[in-house]
Amino acid sequence: MTYMLDTNIITAILKGNERVKKKIQEVILEGEEIFINGISYYEIKRGLLAKSATAQLEKFELLCKKFGLLLLDTKSVFNEAAEIYANLQKKGDLIEDADILIASSVKVRDFVLVSDDSDFDRIQRLKIENWLT
Repeated sequence: MTYMLDTNIITAILKGNERVKKKIQEVILEGEEIFINGISYYEIKRGLLAKSATAQLEKFELLCKKFGLLLLDTKSVFNEAAEIYANLQKKGDLIEDADILIASSVKVRDFVLVSDDSDFDRIQRLKIENWLT
């Protein structure tokens, strides 16, 4: 499996969460890949810059180098996002656009999203793991 980290999991890593760190080590030892998505990159970076958290910024950039960064770079990602939005809209159960874009990126690549955000449970056929529980 290949994993994509959501913003709340990246935050847990930066705060030194031992459970998440242990799971990352297990996944890496199994030869699996872990990525950070472009939306989460933006969300983390803007927060750290706003707080002038220089040490955390350096740690974050090292984390991005270690795992790699995946961008919203294909039409298929946006097509999937539009489908997710339309399905949620019909149900009257919308979530934030950022989460829809993250989910579409995960689905198109057939990755597993690692998140502690229950909003993602509303998206059909999205593979999710929560490394905080």
